[in-house]
Order: sequence, then structure tokens, then C-alpha cells
Amino acid sequence: MASALGLEVDDAIPVHVSNRVAVRLRPSETLARVASPGHEAAQFEIDVATRLARTSTVGGLDPRVAPRVYERDGFTITLWTYYEAKSAAELSPVAYADALQRLHAGMRQIDISTPRFTDRVREAQELVASAVRTRDLAEADRRLLLDTFENLTTAIAGRGAGEQLLHGEPHPGNILNTETGPLFIDLETCCRGPVEFDLAHVPEDVSERYPDVDQRLLGHCRVLVLAMVAAWRLDPGDRLPSGRQIAKDLLAALRSGPPYPPLGAFTGLQ
Repeated sequence: MASALGLEVDDAIPVHVSNRVAVRLRPSETLARVASPGHEAAQFEIDVATRLARTSTVGGLDPRVAPRVYERDGFTITLWTYYEAKSAAELSPVAYADALQRLHAGMRQIDISTPRFTDRVREAQELVASAVRTRDLAEADRRLLLDTFENLTTAIAGRGAGEQLLHGEPHPGNILNTETGPLFIDLETCCRGPVEFDLAHVPEDVSERYPDVDQRLLGHCRVLVLAMVAAWRLDPGDRLPSGRQIAKDLLAALRSGPPYPPLGAFTGLQ
């Protein structure tokens, strides 16, 4: 597909494999993101990236080809700029928090129809509520997750926080530490909600450097995100390596109660 579009491709190197496959195409230095049939978020991600193109905090589409979803052999393909990235561990909490703050500022300037974070919670609820889709989930854990979704959604609504467009999952696995600065990738999870929902995905030393945070709301969001991620790892279609073990660890943490570990404590998620 890339060659047909005029890009020079002598080699294809997989760089990430989960629910989508990311492939580095050389020497064109294009990143092809390939999804199986039924993955419907690709066009939405392109729409968001196009509107955020003027910001300096998001990974961009490959400018040499039209910004659209391509199809081949039943797969959907989107083509992005490949960035050489340094270790995310080398990104300072200050730089991480500043990049997220600038991303949020840019997102407040664009107008695009997106789901609310509660729509994503509802998807997780429906997955957990289905004994057919999550047949290996113990009933006590099923009830634990469903109660967590319901109680925390209510508690978050009760804080009355303002909402805006969010990244949805700005954890360390979705930020590249490049030579020109940090860049957020994987925009398919964008949704509307309080900024604390995004901050629930980042390390604590990053959220501590983000201004004007409602700490009680952030605490609610952190636990909600743990429950949501547990649900995604229980999805029969999930392809994250060690996903089922991560789900078990998350459920154990939720059963144990506070203080809850940060999302990054669970190996393989970030």
C-alpha cells in the first residue's frame, strides 16, 4: 500500500503489537498502523490529528500522502510520521506535565464530536456485565467492577468539574520523547471529560506538577481507570501481551482497597 502511494519501502519493522500493529517502513520513515476488520476508530483518530496539526505536542500524519484511512486485504491502514524516540524514562515529570498541559490547551481550541469519558466507562460496564464475553471472570469480581463503575461515575459527576476534549489515555506508552520534544500519539481514545481523567493515566510525579488539580476528583478517576483497564484486559479480543495476568493483578489491587497503586505499577501497561 505504501509503495503504491509513492513511498519508498525496502523494509518493514514491527515496533508495537497489541490490538493494532505498528510497523516502521524504511527508508521512507513512515509508521504504518494496521488494524483488523471491525476496528472503527481509525478515521476518528485522523480527524483529531488533522485538527491538532498546528500544535507541537502530537505525532503527525505522514504529509506525503493524503490524510485518510486506506484499506487492503480487509485491513485498515493509516500512515504517520515515524519519530526516533529516546527512552520515556528520560522524560522529566516537568516536561511531561508541561506537554500534557499544552495538549489540553490545544484541544480546547478545536471543535469535534467526541464521546464523553462516561461512554467509555459504559463500554467497560457492558463488557463486564456480559457473562458470555467475560466468562472466566468470577462473579464476586464482576460485581466488584460493576459497583466500582457505578459508584465512581456518580462520585465524579458530583464534583461538578468542567469538561473538555481529552487524550483519553496519555500514559507513558502514548508519549514519545523525541529530539524536538515530547509528542503524544494514539488519539483514538479521545473523549470529553475533566482533565483529572487524563491525569489518572500519568505517573503521580507528573500529575503533581499539573496546575489546579482537584485531588479528590483525581483520586476517583485513578480508581475508575484501574477498573476500566481491568475490563479491557478481560476482553476476549484483547491482544496485549500478559493481558490476563495484568487483569488479575488489577482485580487484586481493587479488592485490597486503598491506598491504590498507580496505573504504571502494573507491568506491561505503559
